[in-house]
Amino acid sequence: MKPISAELVGQPIMPPVSSGALAGRARETAKLLFGTPLNATLSIIFGAGLFATVPPMFRWFFLDAVLFDPDPDACRAASGACWSFIYAKSGQLLFGIYPFDERWRPALVCVLIIALLAWSVRPASWTPKLLQLWIAALALVGWLMSGGLGLVSVPTSSWGGLPVTLILTVVAIGVAFPVGVLLALARRSTTMPTVRIMAVAFIEGIRGLPLLSILFVASIMLPLFLPDYLLPDKFVRALVALTLFASAYLAEVIRGGLQAVPSGQYEAAEALGLSFWRTQQLVILPQAIRIAIPALANTIIVMIKNTSLVLVVGLFDLISSGKAALADPAWPSPAAETFLFIGAIFFALSFSFARFSDFLERRGRISH
Repeated sequence: MKPISAELVGQPIMPPVSSGALAGRARETAKLLFGTPLNATLSIIFGAGLFATVPPMFRWFFLDAVLFDPDPDACRAASGACWSFIYAKSGQLLFGIYPFDERWRPALVCVLIIALLAWSVRPASWTPKLLQLWIAALALVGWLMSGGLGLVSVPTSSWGGLPVTLILTVVAIGVAFPVGVLLALARRSTTMPTVRIMAVAFIEGIRGLPLLSILFVASIMLPLFLPDYLLPDKFVRALVALTLFASAYLAEVIRGGLQAVPSGQYEAAEALGLSFWRTQQLVILPQAIRIAIPALANTIIVMIKNTSLVLVVGLFDLISSGKAALADPAWPSPAAETFLFIGAIFFALSFSFARFSDFLERRGRISH
C-alpha cells in the first residue's frame, strides 16, 4: 500500500494553525470591532439589528411556515410563510397560462436554454459552431413553444412565466450586442458622416425615451398605422422593442471602451497593413470589450430585470404569472412568498451573469 506521505509529494504543505495564532486573530477581530468608540457603537447597533430581525425571520421562514401541506386552511391558520402555495402553484408561476397538458414543452425550453447558457460560458465552447448551436436551439425553442408540425399550436398570448423571461433575455441581449458594436463603430466613423448621423440619431432617440414608452409604441401605437398582414405578433413587437433599447445602451458602453484604446494600437494595425474590419476584429474590439466588461455586465443585468416591464403590454412574464396565481380565492394570497420566489429566480439569473463577468475580467487580466 502506498504511504499517504508519498501522495502528498509535490503539494504545498499548509502549516498547522496553533492556538496562539487563533487567539491572535480573535484579538485582532475584537480590536477591529471595538477598538474605537465609533466602531464599538456601530458594532453594537449592527448586532442589535441582527438580534431583532434574524430570529423572527427564521421563525417566519422555517419554524412557523407551512411547507408542503396542500390545504389552504393550513396557511390561514399558520403564522409563518405559506410555502405550500409556491409548491401547489409552481406550474402556474413558472409557465403562466400555458395549457396544462402541454407544460412539458416550456419546461423543456427552460432546461434547454439554461443548459446552453451553462455550456456557452466555457472558454472551450467559444467557437463559430456555438453560434450555429444557438440558432438551432432557438429554432427548436420556437417550435416547442408555438407548436405545429405534430405539436398542438399554442399562441403567444398563452405563453408566460419563466420561458418568456428567458427567451426575451437571451434573444434581446444576443441580438443587441452585435448591433450595439456596429452602432458604436458607426458613431465613431470619420469617413461616413451620413452613417454617423444616423447612428447618433438612433442612439440618442432611443436613450431619450423610457422603455415603457417604447413598449407602448410597439404594442399599442404600431397597430394603428400598420395593416394586420404587416403587423408582427405582440410578443415579437415587445422583443424588438427590448432589442432596440438594449442595443442603444450597449452601443454607448462599447463606444466608451473604443475611446479607451490607445491610438498607438490603431497606428500599429495600420503599419501592419490590416484592413479596417481586420483591425477592429483582431486589435481594437478585443481590447475595447475587455475594458468595458464591468459596464457591459451592468447594462445586461439591468436588461435582464427590464424584461419584467413587458407585463404592461399584456405579456405574462414571471411577475404577471405570480399576480395571476395570487388571484386564486381558495388561497390566502401569500404575496410576500410569491414575490420572494420570483425575486430568487431573477437574483439567480443576475448573480450568475455577474459571476460570469467577473470570470471574464480575471481571464482578461491573466491573458493581457
